[in-house]
Amino acid sequence: MILPGIYEPCCPLCSSKELELFFEDKKRIYRRCFYCQLVFVPKRYWLSAKDEMATYDLHENDIRDQGYRRFLSRLSTPLLEKLDSKQKGLDFGCGPGPALSVLLEEKGHQMDLYDPFYYTNPSVFYKKYDFITATEVVEHLRDPDRDFSTVFKMLKRGGWLGIMTKLVIDERAFSQWHYIRDMTHICFYSRTTFEYIAQRFNADLSFVGKDVILLNKK
Repeated sequence: MILPGIYEPCCPLCSSKELELFFEDKKRIYRRCFYCQLVFVPKRYWLSAKDEMATYDLHENDIRDQGYRRFLSRLSTPLLEKLDSKQKGLDFGCGPGPALSVLLEEKGHQMDLYDPFYYTNPSVFYKKYDFITATEVVEHLRDPDRDFSTVFKMLKRGGWLGIMTKLVIDERAFSQWHYIRDMTHICFYSRTTFEYIAQRFNADLSFVGKDVILLNKK
């Protein structure tokens, strides 16, 4: 059913007002946009910034952990295959212990870091990058419309955006999905959602495995 605007003004990604109730559990409801297919959590269910950061502080992302390096390599390996040598990159939403940037620096690339909680470096927004990475980031975005617009403006023409996030399949899988148990996760993307993003920002789109997305700005 289409939900009236009084409940939720519009989709946070494409601004469509045609929304449906996609799923509901004991803690939150999840709405889906008919146009871009983004599934999102209404604002009233968001954690406070303090509680959100407290959750991130519990993460243990150690670059010396070989298992974590293998996890990150699911993005770094296909991305590195696309890059020329010694390029300039940004790890967007890098978290308290940047690790992906280390893997990329080990291959000769120069990395900047940005995170709204841990690396609040506004100078990155005035630069242009050959590539930008966002590993387990986009599901946390409170304003994906603004953030994707900003990231694509920071990318050079021909630049790469590498994203790692798990994808929505259907309502049945969603209802049993561990991904929605994390209260900091408020946006959930399907293949259709990324097809919308690619079209909107004039980018070629590739899906690498189940949770890695590469976008090449034309």
